[in-house]
Amino acid sequence: MDKTKVIIDNRQRKVKIPTGIRLLLRRCCNATLTLENFEGSAEISVSFVDEDEIQALNKQHRNIDSVTDVLSFPLGENGVYDVNPATGAKQLGDIVICVPRAVEQADRFGHSLQREMGYLTVHSMLHLLGYDHEEGGLEQVRMREKEEAVMVLLGIPRDGSYVPNPDSEV
Repeated sequence: MDKTKVIIDNRQRKVKIPTGIRLLLRRCCNATLTLENFEGSAEISVSFVDEDEIQALNKQHRNIDSVTDVLSFPLGENGVYDVNPATGAKQLGDIVICVPRAVEQADRFGHSLQREMGYLTVHSMLHLLGYDHEEGGLEQVRMREKEEAVMVLLGIPRDGSYVPNPDSEV
């Protein structure tokens, strides 16, 4: 893997982005590409949005009229990506994270916002690289294993289960 450029855009004002989140998300992108033995330079766009924007995007692109935590918009298929003619980097796609939903999920699952944002980024990166969990089964298990492998590589493994925290209000 050569150089990875991660462009981060905060388009929401409901949640103050904690110091270090942008660096963490860049590390998540790099760690995912490293684990996947990605070759060449890459460009990824990450946007922070609120519930209204992610719901509109979900409805427009997936015909699902509800809020979700993260959306992935891959620019490639079967390992073939658009290339930025100015840099020669493969354009992997866009990651859109609903920050207020990430805050809710971090509380519900009893871990930090940093861990939740990192996890959502890794999850989306795997989608950009062609992984899918929508059909369940072996593909879903494979994707979950890769997510956790990246999180362990970063030193932020799952510190509990994905069972809601009984103390949370959600």
